[in-house]
Amino acid sequence: MDVLPPPAPRPPGWGDPIAETLELAGARCVLTRGFTYAGRWALAFPPPGRIKVHAVLEGTTWLVMDGVQEPQPLQAGDVVVLAGDRRYVLASDPAVAPVEALPLLKATVEPFHHTGPPGVRDVTALSGHVELEAPGKDLLLGALPPLMHMRAGSVEAPAVRWLLHEAFHEMREDRPAASFVADHLARLLFVHVLRTFLAEADAFPAGWLRALADEQIAPALRLMHGDPARQWTLAELARATAMSRTSFADRFKAVAGVPPVTYLYNWRIRLARRSLWREDTPVAELASALGYASESAFSNAFKRTTGMAPRHYRHSARMAGTAPVPVAASSGSGSP
Repeated sequence: MDVLPPPAPRPPGWGDPIAETLELAGARCVLTRGFTYAGRWALAFPPPGRIKVHAVLEGTTWLVMDGVQEPQPLQAGDVVVLAGDRRYVLASDPAVAPVEALPLLKATVEPFHHTGPPGVRDVTALSGHVELEAPGKDLLLGALPPLMHMRAGSVEAPAVRWLLHEAFHEMREDRPAASFVADHLARLLFVHVLRTFLAEADAFPAGWLRALADEQIAPALRLMHGDPARQWTLAELARATAMSRTSFADRFKAVAGVPPVTYLYNWRIRLARRSLWREDTPVAELASALGYASESAFSNAFKRTTGMAPRHYRHSARMAGTAPVPVAASSGSGSP
């Protein structure tokens, strides 16, 4: 049996698709508001248009979300992550008629908002969102289901409860560098939530995250992420997963949503977008680093996917201060 050559030395974390995608997306979880509730109440929130995080520290509340058939009870220690554009309601009881939350929140700059009789607290919660940079925004948002509910009894729950309480104290007591500390705690919180759901591949739609959660496919993903410039063959990737080429190809497309070659192509383009936006690497050097035989081959592939030539993309990104979103609507079906 042929043996794959050992990979070249890589920095720590190289080949970890989760870590690399969070870095690519510039994922940054920010705790934006604390909530205390008492009595009967219900607040309606508009579609977040981003990844929203809501964590219950004490008490019980209910989540009612468009497209989710049953109201979800949220207990102390539970965390929910909402991805996409669906309106939702947080309430003491699903039967309570909600009021719009944003006008109430905009009326005060206090870090904690209270709903109900003064001096009474039945529920304490923290809310925040995940900020994403354009190069990986579509990748991360497209991989997450509309609702992820991490229950207090899950394996990650003890660490998450500690993080929540630390963030709560930082926000409530307004300690020196509190926002800096809370931001780092919130990043860890989001990673723990993702780890919880990686144990259940079926919780995700077809995509890179579901593929990573699939034990059969994950070895192939790590190979491609560990050396994206290599011209990986179907035989090599299948051998790494101990599957036949046909079984591997079918399994990969079922869980990743695209064939292996297309996945590698898309990943290279996303790496290129990040590099063009953040770095001054010459286009020819970037093309070689990503496994393209020539600068023109890379430029053609990049333009086919993003609608812009690499140099134009870099110029537009620098002028706008953010990476442009691809406009070509390509599925990335071209050659890597």
